[in-house]
Amino acid sequence: MPAFSRFLRYFMVVGRTGSIRRAAEILNVSASAIDRQILQAEAELGARLFERLPTGLRLTAAGEQMMAAGGRWQKGLEDVRASIDDLTGLRRGHVDIALIDALARGTIPRIVRAIRDEHPGITIGLSVLDNANVQGAIESGAADFGLLLEPRSGRNLAVRAHAEVVLGFVTRPDHRLATGKPTRFAACVGEPVVVPAEPLALCQQVQALEVASGVPIEIAARADNIQMLKSLVIEGVGIGLLTSLDVASEVAAGDLAFVPIVDATVRPLTLGLCVVPARSLSHAANLVLTRIEADFGTIGSGATLG
Repeated sequence: MPAFSRFLRYFMVVGRTGSIRRAAEILNVSASAIDRQILQAEAELGARLFERLPTGLRLTAAGEQMMAAGGRWQKGLEDVRASIDDLTGLRRGHVDIALIDALARGTIPRIVRAIRDEHPGITIGLSVLDNANVQGAIESGAADFGLLLEPRSGRNLAVRAHAEVVLGFVTRPDHRLATGKPTRFAACVGEPVVVPAEPLALCQQVQALEVASGVPIEIAARADNIQMLKSLVIEGVGIGLLTSLDVASEVAAGDLAFVPIVDATVRPLTLGLCVVPARSLSHAANLVLTRIEADFGTIGSGATLG
């Protein structure tokens, strides 16, 4: 290890603990070796890095600057090592993804498992948020990228891939509407309906559909959680208004049926894979983003790649 690197390692532990003796215990080196490194550095710099007090050592103004520079140096070294690992195929790093609740089952977990199988050095953090907060997490940098409905593209957000997601009725498999054939919104007349509530992205679309069609909805229950809406349908409280994406896993398992609504006033929702265009992603984040982008067309049944 280079002499500067050794000094900096010693210096930063002393700076954090305020004690050469304690630093020696942590680093498993002699106190005299640490003291010698610090005295030599102070002589070369022409400035004291520590005040020697009866209670221990305290950083001087110069020492504070050295601590800050040391932190940056260590972070830079970690980034260089990650880049070298990436070049040699030893992919490592951490990736944060924000996504809506509808994606908590199905393709995304399978992609995460596949990435972990291929690159065990990559760890992935998944934040399941409501739609508006997904966009906020991407723009603030809390997430490297995210997946959300109806993304608002602009200077702070770019859509890397998108798919159209279909609105429809969700029913139990034995319901009269469970034919699989598209139907008009008026088919819900006389049926108790379970509807989405704010802040779910579907809420406004369902309200607009009711106004545009002139078809009154007999509301049995409202919920602001996709899983609760599906559970209410399974329990027979009413038929639901959700998207193909929301119920892809349950339809595949035979627990629910999905019937697309084909009214002229119904437009598909857009599911977007979004990033901040001005932000540089790590090698690990780019790897995961590219993998999700490649499989984007399979994320939800009834979704079509754009």
